[in-house]
Amino acid sequence: MSLLTLPCQRLTLAVLSPDQADLESDFYQRNQKHLAPWSPIRPTDYHCAEKTRGRLEIQASAFKAGLAVHFAVLNNDGNQMIGACNFSSIVRGAFQACYLGYHIDVSHEGQGLMREALVRAIDYMFDEQNLHRIMANYIPGNERSAQLLERLGFEREGYAKAFLSIAGRWQDHVLTALVNQRFETPDQRWTRRLA
Repeated sequence: MSLLTLPCQRLTLAVLSPDQADLESDFYQRNQKHLAPWSPIRPTDYHCAEKTRGRLEIQASAFKAGLAVHFAVLNNDGNQMIGACNFSSIVRGAFQACYLGYHIDVSHEGQGLMREALVRAIDYMFDEQNLHRIMANYIPGNERSAQLLERLGFEREGYAKAFLSIAGRWQDHVLTALVNQRFETPDQRWTRRLA
């Protein structure tokens, strides 16, 4: 059973439990070639069910501690993972921000499903997690990501040279962010709840 589920119109977002490792393992094994240009190089057994289960245990702990939210994008039946959107490195205090990463199954590209998933997930991160800023970075030339982030309201904030090791080499990234216009300080949230 998932730790959290958020229904959408054509899909479901879920924070998977370790018992659901087969769903995630199957997704990444099916899409290994498709995602390779946008991913770090991994060991050959990285996406086996056993290793995936271990990562889901760590992600469950991070979710419970408020440090990350890793959403699996599931079909409406919940029996197949078709994508992921991960909000990692959540920092509180004066920053109240995180990083976003996402990807979708090769057979579901171009259908607007990732946009649908991200709209719902961002609402959750802003309204329920009360984050002020979500940062998302993409490799120059990844026009799909550039257009998706722009449609979601992310604004370009910079350019980082040799930012991440992707597909076996250090690659530049365009830096973008989305600011929560509805953000409330802890005092504002407390006052609103008392009213």
